[in-house]
Amino acid sequence: MKSATIKAALIFFLLFSTLTFVNAQEIIKDSVVAVAKADVPSGKKLKIDGVVATVGDYIILDSDIDKGFLEIKSQGGSTADVTRCQVLGTLLEQKLYAHQAVQDSIIVSDAEVKGMMDERLTYMLEQAGTIDKIVKFYQKDSEEEFRTYFFDVLKEQKLTSEMTKKIIEKVEITPEEVREFFKKIPVADLPVFGAELEVAQIVIKPKVTDEDKKRVIDKLNGFRKECLEGASFATKAVLYSEDPGSSKNGGYYKMTRKTPFVKEFKDVAFSLAEGEISEPFETQYGFHIIYVEKIKGQEVELRHILIAPTVVQQSLKEAKEKITLIRKKILDKEITFAEAAKTMSDEKETRANGGALVNPKTQDTHFELTNMDPSIYSQVSNLKDNEISMPFLEDVQGKKDYKIMIVTNRIDSHTADYAKDYIKIKDLALKEKQIKAIAKWFDTKIKDTYIKIVDEYHDCPFTSNWLKK
Repeated sequence: MKSATIKAALIFFLLFSTLTFVNAQEIIKDSVVAVAKADVPSGKKLKIDGVVATVGDYIILDSDIDKGFLEIKSQGGSTADVTRCQVLGTLLEQKLYAHQAVQDSIIVSDAEVKGMMDERLTYMLEQAGTIDKIVKFYQKDSEEEFRTYFFDVLKEQKLTSEMTKKIIEKVEITPEEVREFFKKIPVADLPVFGAELEVAQIVIKPKVTDEDKKRVIDKLNGFRKECLEGASFATKAVLYSEDPGSSKNGGYYKMTRKTPFVKEFKDVAFSLAEGEISEPFETQYGFHIIYVEKIKGQEVELRHILIAPTVVQQSLKEAKEKITLIRKKILDKEITFAEAAKTMSDEKETRANGGALVNPKTQDTHFELTNMDPSIYSQVSNLKDNEISMPFLEDVQGKKDYKIMIVTNRIDSHTADYAKDYIKIKDLALKEKQIKAIAKWFDTKIKDTYIKIVDEYHDCPFTSNWLKK
């Protein structure tokens, strides 16, 4: 169990470490010298920085293993029980994913990687303070050398991620398989699910005047005209877009028709030709313009600029008065909360089901208390059954709405029950099946791929057959 836990931790740290939470103090105090003394196979002498393994077109250096230890430490992880063999095993997995992604013609564009790098570097700089500290931490001689290295790392990680998705995307599970999975779990080992709530809300959105909308549309039309005349759309997005998920990346998104964007956005995106810039259009988030950068089959690479009209104080006051009146009508038994949500709420996603919120992680209506979004938890954690919260203003990235919330059901902490917890059990069963699919994929690809590991690591107890014995 311990080795499985360590392996899982390694995979997490090494696959996602450059997402990345580099701590400024760790950058100053950690050094490669410290980790170079980490465990090596017994009786073996390690080369200073030679190639220790080759997987297809990829190589692994001694220094790559050192960096694995550094990155675990940079995120506060302990390397006490982690060996160089375990880090190497995880690196071998990464390289095989990336190598096979290239063989399968999985494309990761330079623009996409650059956007990822800009976003990660922004966060790293917030933590470390200066680029020089980051360069020193990664043992590079210059910022240019670090950026080249970091670009390659992120591209490889993205290839790994896309390859993993491809392996598991067609893995499905039937109700019978879920039932069999649950039956095989010993009673003593059944999972315990924490206390959960089901909650509902009514949302009133402050009205935006036509004048405010026109001001935003005119601004976006101005950007569109400048970009059509040669200005950089990406630069405009960085400077002016109010979308927190893409502005730092120059408004970049890659999407298919299955990508979970709002319908209005997808309709416009897939109506444009390559190189075309849309007219301004409206979604629930504000007004957008879209520039289609590249079309590859069913996939579109685009950039967009989002600007939301400013909400004036009078509109906020009117929204608060409206939701306060709705709350009073519910308390006076003139209407139920669910009926009010269906007929008066401005949030179309929850109107049809009486305001009930759907957990985006599980796609059901249950929210586990320990994992609940802080913004929801703060409003409902102290509510009694059927008590309605006072109206409150929610401000998310400048988007302001008035809300009231209610707890519609409480589920105490309990041992897994097949009928009550089917969705959670199905998720566990699916993950197990996906893991088996990945293991089978590894067995096949290891046999078919050129892999060489230097003698110093031939005593490693790898979980996969990297040595092809």
